Order: sequence, then C-alpha cells, then structure tokens
Amino acid sequence: MTLMDVLTGFARTGRIGPLECGMPLTEAEDLLGPGRPHPAIRLKGPDIDGYPYAWGGLNLYVTRRAVSGISINLCPGSTAHLPELVLPDAESYTSTVDREQLLAALDAVGCERHLNDRLTFGKQSSILTRPADVYAVFGLRGRDDQVPHPGRHYLLAMYKHTA
Repeated sequence: MTLMDVLTGFARTGRIGPLECGMPLTEAEDLLGPGRPHPAIRLKGPDIDGYPYAWGGLNLYVTRRAVSGISINLCPGSTAHLPELVLPDAESYTSTVDREQLLAALDAVGCERHLNDRLTFGKQSSILTRPADVYAVFGLRGRDDQVPHPGRHYLLAMYKHTA
C-alpha cells in the first residue's frame, strides 16, 4: 500500500481502512491508540463537539463522542506522518502530491470528481469526489517547502465531514 492508495481509497469510499464517519471515538482509539486531543477538549472536557483528536497527519473530528469528520493533512516537501493502521511505514513516503498526480490517480480508479467552487480561489483549488463526498484542497508551496515544481498546486488536505 502506498500513500496514493490511501488517498484514492479515501476519495472513493470516504473511509480510511476501518475508520469511517459515524464510528464511536472509543472504537477508533481501540484501533489507533489514544489520540492527541485538541486543546479545547483538554480545557472543556471530552463532551465538547467539533474538535479533532490527532494522530500525526490524521485528524478525527468528534461530535457526541462519535467520529463526525476525518482529515488527512500533508505538508508538501516533507514526509507523511500517518498512523501505522492508515499507512504502514508512512514516514518512508513523501507527502508531496501535486494536483495532476492525484487527479490522474482518481481517473485511473474511476473516481468521479468535480471542481469545488467554494474552496477554489486565489492560490488554492479544491475538488469534491463522488459519491463519497471527500474534499481535496490544493495550494501553492509554502516558503520553506522543498518541492520539485514550485508553481504547481500540491495536496494540503483531504477531508470528509458529516452533519
């Protein structure tokens, strides 16, 4: 399994391995180990909604102690920081995925996608996959990002949220 396999699988299904929106947080923590709760959760307690628990570049957003959102965050020019369950040996993979690479990979697996007008403006662009409703957000490299083509849009995040 590669990082691109994880990304295209998430885009097609809205799931990352056994992780999916709607599952209890306790079940996710049984699979991943304890996550690093957002500071608001530490301050106000575990019943506060809408804040993430983090496992490196993987975030699970929680509402009523159930997973209401999943995101993968990447830093172009760096290595992937994802839990072993999501991507074994993740740190051996570059997190530099340009927009054209991801679009070609989605086409290769037959994943329908559409431009997301709401998040396409300025120096960023976004797509929405169907039928999984996963968003991918791309942007130009950061000042310190070491990427092969500085003028291209690189994947910054993929996420899915439920109501």
